[in-house]
Amino acid sequence: MLLSLALEAGAQNSNTAPAVCAACIRGNLEYLAGPALRGRGSGTIDEYHAAQYIAAKLKQYGLAPAAGNGEYIQAATIESPTVPHANDTPGQVSHTWNVLAKIAGKKADQIILLSAHLDHLGVKKGKTYPGADDDASGTVAVMELARALAKQPRPQRTIVFALWGSEEAGLVGARYFLKHPTFELKNIVANLEFEMIARPDPKVQPDQLWLTGWERTDLGPALAEHGAQLVGDPHPEQNFFTRSDNYALAKSGIIAQTVSSYGLHKDYHQPTDTLDKVDWQHLDGAVGSMIAPVSWLANSGFTPRWNAGQKP
Repeated sequence: MLLSLALEAGAQNSNTAPAVCAACIRGNLEYLAGPALRGRGSGTIDEYHAAQYIAAKLKQYGLAPAAGNGEYIQAATIESPTVPHANDTPGQVSHTWNVLAKIAGKKADQIILLSAHLDHLGVKKGKTYPGADDDASGTVAVMELARALAKQPRPQRTIVFALWGSEEAGLVGARYFLKHPTFELKNIVANLEFEMIARPDPKVQPDQLWLTGWERTDLGPALAEHGAQLVGDPHPEQNFFTRSDNYALAKSGIIAQTVSSYGLHKDYHQPTDTLDKVDWQHLDGAVGSMIAPVSWLANSGFTPRWNAGQKP
């Protein structure tokens, strides 16, 4: 669904899902991928400032904290192993930050998890890697879905919004959360990660998104039946299912797949992944197209399953 169609539908019927706020998407992306955060390097003060900004926005949108102890940010302490053959020299300690917020549903024991990673590559050899597509685009998608869904009636299932830290360093934030969960992992019905959706993929239709691991579960087809412009991953040779935070969750048995709309374009992990390359109409439409399908998932009794032999 293109943004114009979403706006038109919203104007015609006040009972439809809220249309996206294009200004919100643009403002959030311009800050996250702008000069102030210097590329949100994994485990840096810039990543922390990004987490603070996202947490403040989610609180402003009316979401409740979900990081434990009434907090929106889960601070992860990562200690590297003791250096071998160095007289038991202690390992180094580093940090990363996950942002977790929720819309409390009527069923606290059933959770739909929407996620993205908030970090990127930061500054290397004096050059800033802004990461506008990877993954500021996914981050603002999760933030906008939170804003829109918070305006709807209370869902049946709880919806948790997670922005993971230090994905670029090896899915560190997501892996830390799995070891230190702030709610029961067994309650997660499904996880949708959003990664690199700021540009249309020439291998699919201009308004389509694709889902990694399409053949692994029945989640993608079910979402498509309820309005999601989702198709299978057109880049199977690039193994995207295993390359984002969803994989850490999937390895733990959770149905977890990634929504995307571009493969490894020429600006991937380059200083040229900048705001001027963002297709704003595509991004707005991509986010808007997922509101109703996610709302359906949060209010249905559908529980996705792994297809035979496809569980990682």
